[in-house]
Amino acid sequence: MEFIVEDGKQVNEHCSRLVLPALSIGNVGQLAVDLLISSLRAERIGLLDDPYVLPCVGNDAYGPVPQGELALPLEAYDSTSNGLTLVQQRSPVVKGMMIEFAKNLADFAVASGKKRVVVLSSLDFGRWQRIDMSSGLQTYYLSSSNPDGTDDLCERLGWKKLPEYNLDQRCWKYLRTVAEGNSAAEDTLPAEDDFEEEDYYPSLPFSALFSCFKAKGLEVTCLLCYCSEGDNIPEAIHLAEATCRLLGISSPDSHGDSSDWVIPFSWNSVYGPPPDISMF
Repeated sequence: MEFIVEDGKQVNEHCSRLVLPALSIGNVGQLAVDLLISSLRAERIGLLDDPYVLPCVGNDAYGPVPQGELALPLEAYDSTSNGLTLVQQRSPVVKGMMIEFAKNLADFAVASGKKRVVVLSSLDFGRWQRIDMSSGLQTYYLSSSNPDGTDDLCERLGWKKLPEYNLDQRCWKYLRTVAEGNSAAEDTLPAEDDFEEEDYYPSLPFSALFSCFKAKGLEVTCLLCYCSEGDNIPEAIHLAEATCRLLGISSPDSHGDSSDWVIPFSWNSVYGPPPDISMF
């Protein structure tokens, strides 16, 4: 993975915290990162070129006035006032190469001086075993702070550790050993056709990212919420707010008004253009 700094820009050594999405159902992680970039007025400082990410190109996602800037598959933004770098991923990873991609991202994080990483992602609502909507959307987490994935701060914030995390489960064990550079483990991952119910969570992109960042000695926390395909803007706002609480950043809705978030311009067409009125 190559990090290409934009002309006239430079990497801020004080941005020691990294936030990025892990692609999953409903694209909630990507939407949350979009919202954070827009609301924190983060500045694009460069792009990441990785052979395992599919190419794509689009219009500038944040500015309503055309600036001639293109949105690319992997971009890095700095919010210097918050000591924060945000990486946005706009296209999927080549099938079967998620672990290699995660290793490359972990190498980038170490090389750029990151100390703490927050991964934002979503989980399939259809697999939620203990449904309790009495308190609204719930935040689940997975942390490298303790071997069992728990974290004292996350617990104080009222979040729940992902109960399916089990270091001794075969796929979690595989991820750990491969992330740590044990090539002998390459043949131990079960084939996709042989996956069981317990293999679902470690098969998701956030799990590979978590394992690889942790193997590099970085402090990493995954923030997760359950969702279905559809309008997942509420879930994106929920994860963005959780990120601000975790990192001690003053969020736009800290006073309970979610309308204070700066909605990215690209969200105007997040579900496609309006229908052609000539069809009516």
